[in-house]
Amino acid sequence: MKVSRRSALQMTAAAVAAPAILKASDALASSGTVKVFAWQDYIQPNIAEAFEAETGITLDLTTYGSNDEAESTVRASGGKGFDVVFPSITNAAGYVDDNGDSFFMAVPTDVNTDNVIPSFMRDSASLGGVHKGEQILLPFDWGTEGVTYNSSEMPIDGQVSYGDLWVDAAKGKAAFRQKSVIMGTGLYLDATGEVPSNRMLDVYKSEDDARRVWGEITKWMLERKENFGAFWNNATEATAAFKDAGSIIGQTWDTTGLLLNRENGDYLYRAPKEGIITWLDSFGILKGAENKDQAVAFMNFMLKPETGGMFANNTGYNSAVQGAADYASDEFKAQFNEVYTADVLGNMWWWQADTPFFAPVRNEFVEIITNA
Repeated sequence: MKVSRRSALQMTAAAVAAPAILKASDALASSGTVKVFAWQDYIQPNIAEAFEAETGITLDLTTYGSNDEAESTVRASGGKGFDVVFPSITNAAGYVDDNGDSFFMAVPTDVNTDNVIPSFMRDSASLGGVHKGEQILLPFDWGTEGVTYNSSEMPIDGQVSYGDLWVDAAKGKAAFRQKSVIMGTGLYLDATGEVPSNRMLDVYKSEDDARRVWGEITKWMLERKENFGAFWNNATEATAAFKDAGSIIGQTWDTTGLLLNRENGDYLYRAPKEGIITWLDSFGILKGAENKDQAVAFMNFMLKPETGGMFANNTGYNSAVQGAADYASDEFKAQFNEVYTADVLGNMWWWQADTPFFAPVRNEFVEIITNA
């Protein structure tokens, strides 16, 4: 779900000429290669070069553009060919083989798991990070989906709501990703009592519940389809919805709204009062990894606060590493503090672990919305 996640690329980080300074704990992983499979924008050159300089390990990086692409690649190879993979944690079930076993191994004890924000570590268990009682994936980064709006063209009094996409002032000027808007609008309709859904958790409970809830939400949206302004599926399209298609409000990822705000202060990204939709990406080591020691060294490097800050500056995503914000830029910290107040952080709505019927049923209603 994110910036620059549109196509797959391959990159092998260049080895740094200067001799690496190694810690004793890295001794077993001070040579060789680690094969990493990550989202396209996650491991940028400054991180790759710093990793190689610190550890002496060559980073062989392959990138992907969607969770589906990553899952199909790992499954096709039987869980081999890579050492470390970065799935969205809610997609963990897509990495389970026909015997019900995960392609990921239990997180090795020498990985610095204490560096992960404790609440994220706790919540990861129910989101897909634990399989058969073992922690297989660690939280790595997180982001949100809320409301971006042009405050000069559409002033909003008080706290923003997902319902603001459907007011008269937004006719023909609301932007959204179809498979997300039925969740945000659902949270709004649950809060108003129009479509009870247990804060949209019912769509994960059973196929019948999913069809009931999404069916009522879709009907409600189609009665207001004159508000449809632009659909988006990636960050480039989301930005274009505002810059080129004339949208003045939209349900967007945080990176879209915050980057627009950096260019024009009239654009604001805010957390809806019904709860900001939050995703969590993770990483883990495959059981078929050929370079386990190097994989552990890579994970520990990525779990350093300094690396977390570098990652945040590179991508605009929020690191799940404790203390990473101390190493982020002043601009990043200012925007973070403006959006993610204590009240917002206490009212997050997490994407849940996918159930077998979730995506197929949702796609049926997405198609109805798209064809409207």
